[in-house]
Amino acid sequence: MAQQRARAAGGVLVFRNDDLDQQRCKPEFVRAMYEDLRWLGIEWQEGPDIGGPHAPYSQSKRRESYLRAWRRLAEMGAIFPCTCSRKDLAQALAAPHDEADEVPYPGTCRDKPWTMPVSPAGVSWRFRAGENVVFDDALAGRQEFAIMDFLVWRRDDVPAYQLACVVDDHEMEITEVVRGADLLKSTARQLLIYRALGWEPPGWAHAPLMMDEHGMRLAKRHDALALRKLRERGMSPEEARKSF
Repeated sequence: MAQQRARAAGGVLVFRNDDLDQQRCKPEFVRAMYEDLRWLGIEWQEGPDIGGPHAPYSQSKRRESYLRAWRRLAEMGAIFPCTCSRKDLAQALAAPHDEADEVPYPGTCRDKPWTMPVSPAGVSWRFRAGENVVFDDALAGRQEFAIMDFLVWRRDDVPAYQLACVVDDHEMEITEVVRGADLLKSTARQLLIYRALGWEPPGWAHAPLMMDEHGMRLAKRHDALALRKLRERGMSPEEARKSF
């Protein structure tokens, strides 16, 4: 994921390796990612491979930062422990949901009594939401989402994407985030975390997703072509950028 930090002359492009899923984030994939992005013509000024003032730039090495945020949120009652499994939630709800989104949460554990644990391990942790979130996006315009309680820490003791991104962007002093339009709802969730922690959020710009000839989003799950495949087919960086 790339973010930008404003400065007097231009900006600083920050490369962060969102590698919390250690099952899928292999070292060879990370090396290929650096190589492919540089081939495309993208150069960053801070990142895991070159360092910077806000290192480390890999999420797998930033656990202590996430734990501090989890503890603050838990102590103020902004989050709560949840023992429901994904199967439990799916069985409790008949409403369909986006395959890329969380299963809607029916509030099963929201009001159960609990005491502050030493660590978040062993259960899921959810943010107390249940409200509409409105924000302005530089590309997508005014956005409004009804946000239900959502996951911030997984039962396998790994911080969820929503919490990790907020903590990283805050600590790395990110002022602008540009990402795909599929993450607009994630931004609404993240804004609630920013507000709870009293942090200033960055600006947002959500770009339209790239689609194939059938109108399906390009994604690994659909065997979409990766940059490496385009390179192997002889495409030049200039041609690749124009195709985007």
